[in-house]
Amino acid sequence: MSFRTDLAIEAIENTGTSAALPHIRQCKRVLEGFAVTETHILTAQAAHETGKPRGRYHTLVLDALLRREQDAFPRACRALSALLAELLPADAARAPILIAGLGNRMITPDALGPQAADHVIATRHLIEQEPVLFDTWRPVSTLAPGVLGQTGVETGELLCGVLDRIRPAAVLAVDALAAGRLSHLLHTVQLTDTGITPGSGVGNARTALNCETLGIPVIAIGVPTVVDGASLAHEITHQMNGAQCEALTDLAQPVMVTTRDIDREIADIARVIGYAIDLALHPHLSIEEIDFYLS
Repeated sequence: MSFRTDLAIEAIENTGTSAALPHIRQCKRVLEGFAVTETHILTAQAAHETGKPRGRYHTLVLDALLRREQDAFPRACRALSALLAELLPADAARAPILIAGLGNRMITPDALGPQAADHVIATRHLIEQEPVLFDTWRPVSTLAPGVLGQTGVETGELLCGVLDRIRPAAVLAVDALAAGRLSHLLHTVQLTDTGITPGSGVGNARTALNCETLGIPVIAIGVPTVVDGASLAHEITHQMNGAQCEALTDLAQPVMVTTRDIDREIADIARVIGYAIDLALHPHLSIEEIDFYLS
């Protein structure tokens, strides 16, 4: 049974060797009342040991949002926005940005990216048409390219065609991930400057989207929406000191586990991500103003 995860914090915990640890830096802090783990994978050796590319990873745990506390939504938006601002290219404060909502809108656990893109204010066309009215806005474009099975075109190919036309300074890619532990489902957000590989969460990895393949920085925003059955069985057997049974063996087959309230939870977290992107790209906006422009 194998352990598979898209979360850097889980990959590091599950490495099973101390060889990579001197080449990984981690620190914890609290932002708007939410726990944040900052991880830097510094060397190729550490990347090999963990299976995660070199770069920065911010992991935000939105427990209060899951509990639906009264002020959790605005706090979550501000916290995620602040982390995103830290990863955006510092030398391109007003440059165009492309938001890519990756995934299949028709499959709920994979609909995070398209739904998040629905909450992003697209401004590129407005700035071109009314430059005086929108002179304080950053040019933002959004795209939900679908998946290969729907379009017959690789996501990377579609993005390259769009990049040639709009020339953004960076791509923000939003996608669903796979976790190794149920405790991280749908309230853990990972932001990274290493890019993303669409489809990797469900074992159908496509061409990676990163600075090497697209030629510009790619910031990935991901939320685990499923746990792979084999990873779940791996965790259970580990906690049971290697005990085996038929039910755990069955979990080693291609099975994806998600939550009962997946529809509501995807809608909630997608809205947080969309609003956080709006706040990070347009710091002059308030959440109430974002509500107005999206209505």
